[in-house]
Amino acid sequence: MKATVRPNWERLRSEPGPALKIFNVRFDHMRNPRNQKVERMVVLESPDAANVVARRASDGALLFVEQYRFGIGRYTLELPGGMVDAGEAQEVAARRELLEEAGAKAASWHFLGKIPSNPVFQDSYIFHWLAEEVTVVQPPTLDDGEDVYLHWLPEAEVRRRLFSGQFEHPHTVNALLLYFHHLQK
Repeated sequence: MKATVRPNWERLRSEPGPALKIFNVRFDHMRNPRNQKVERMVVLESPDAANVVARRASDGALLFVEQYRFGIGRYTLELPGGMVDAGEAQEVAARRELLEEAGAKAASWHFLGKIPSNPVFQDSYIFHWLAEEVTVVQPPTLDDGEDVYLHWLPEAEVRRRLFSGQFEHPHTVNALLLYFHHLQK
C-alpha cells in the first residue's frame, strides 16, 4: 500500500488555558487544510510518563497495582508507573516509579517501546519498560492522592486477562502487548 501524503493543519496561534493538577491547557487555532476553516483545538500539555512490566525472578509473576481512577470512578488493575520529572531520563523515571509505587527494585531493565499518551488531545508519550528479577525492598512511598494495592499475577493469568479485555488502562494494555511480543523474539 502506497503512503498518501496529507497536507498538515496550520497552527495560526496558540493561547494558554488553565493550569490543572498534571496538565496545562493550551488552545491552538488550527486551519483545516480540507476546507480552510479555523478551529480552536484543546491540547493538554503534560510530562511524559513511564510504566513498568515488573517480572519476579522466582516464579515469573508480574506485578500490578490496583488504584482508584477518578475518570471512571472505580479501582483498576494496572502496571506501576507515573510521570517523568523535568530533566529526568525515562528509564530513571521507571525505576523511581517502581520503587515509589511498589517499593520494588529490579536487577535488569529493557526498553519495550513508546506510544503517545492520547494523541487526540495530549502532547506527551508513555515509555514502556520491562524490569526483570524484581524484588520488593521497602513499603511503597505514595503521594497524598494515591491509594495503591499490590498484586502479583502469574504470566498465564495476565495473558488470559489481557486477551479477554479485562485490563482497562490503555497504557497497561499496550505495555503488555509489547511485553508478550518481546517474549516471542
